[in-house]
Amino acid sequence: MMAAAAVRLLSRALRIGCRTSSQHRSLSTGLRLLTRPRPFPLLLVTGGCYLGYQQYKRRGQQDEEAAPYLATPIQVALYRTFPTRLVSRAWGRLNRLDLPTWLRKPIYSLYIWTFGVNMQEAEVEDLHHYKNLGEFFRRRLKPAVRPVCAASCLTSPADGKILHFGRVKNSEVEQVKGVTYSLENFLGPQTRQSKDPSSFQDHLLSSPDSELFHVVVYLAPGDYHCFHSPTDWKVELRRHFPGSLMSVNPGVARWVKELFCLNERVVLSGQWQHGFFSLTAVGATNVGSIRVYFDQELRTNTPRYSKGSFHDHSYVAVGDQVKSAAGEGGVALLKGQPVGEFNLGSTIVLLFEAPRDFSFSLQPGQRIRMGEALGSL
Repeated sequence: MMAAAAVRLLSRALRIGCRTSSQHRSLSTGLRLLTRPRPFPLLLVTGGCYLGYQQYKRRGQQDEEAAPYLATPIQVALYRTFPTRLVSRAWGRLNRLDLPTWLRKPIYSLYIWTFGVNMQEAEVEDLHHYKNLGEFFRRRLKPAVRPVCAASCLTSPADGKILHFGRVKNSEVEQVKGVTYSLENFLGPQTRQSKDPSSFQDHLLSSPDSELFHVVVYLAPGDYHCFHSPTDWKVELRRHFPGSLMSVNPGVARWVKELFCLNERVVLSGQWQHGFFSLTAVGATNVGSIRVYFDQELRTNTPRYSKGSFHDHSYVAVGDQVKSAAGEGGVALLKGQPVGEFNLGSTIVLLFEAPRDFSFSLQPGQRIRMGEALGSL
């Protein structure tokens, strides 16, 4: 009996010893893990803190009237090396994939919650109706939710945010406050040229008593993605500029000078009652697809393109047919008429001739809906 008790005490001592040694090994292992450096996470955290501090310092040193911090040419070149065109084409293919019925509501509901989409305005509110993401992005609205202002000669072409507006001075246009781009680089060369580059805008004006105005509308991912005619006018020329697909959100627009000239865009130009008028749809990341309803030949975000190139297409309307021609003519559009659509969201730039007493009824940064007044005479 004593022997049995001794055996039990010995076995208990051995178990305690094993547990103690195991705890020591765990503790030593944990200490080794704590003291062992992890280079990549350390670099990531340190770099993030540094960049955050630099951004904070820059913002602290600037006020609203100071010149914005602009990207250097090297930074812009590095940004443009990102395969945004390839990513945008892949995103476009993904948008065309039909989703299982049971998966549509969860995915669309997440998007609605993230970007604040108002589905009560949609022509079809049932989320199961939209077979894929593309159909959901391009959803139509109920006719009554976007009345077109009849009292104004110029209305908003899309839902979005007003980035900037005003007069064009010295052939330079502001994309946001303090950041400009060249009018000639944006629209491309005109028929008649001048030795004085500052007079480029004079070629666009039909009257010495007129001035050139502009307004920029930014479409966020949650906005209605179609764009409409802002006035009664006639489109005479479509000019397609292949290019980069950098983001056009206000932060990037403030950082990259001539962003709108670097990105792919489709310029529709022609005449309205006061002279020159143009509407430009600017592409962006994941928005390589720009569609113009009356132009079936337009193809955007193609795999290959020549840097600095552009492609012209002249319009002439004969009855219901739209044909290409080098002479006079054009496609007549009415105020509020649907013109085209983006795949996700981007930017619309209006450049137009108007009498000098034209005035905008806008505030920088304000939200606006398609059909609301932009200004008046």
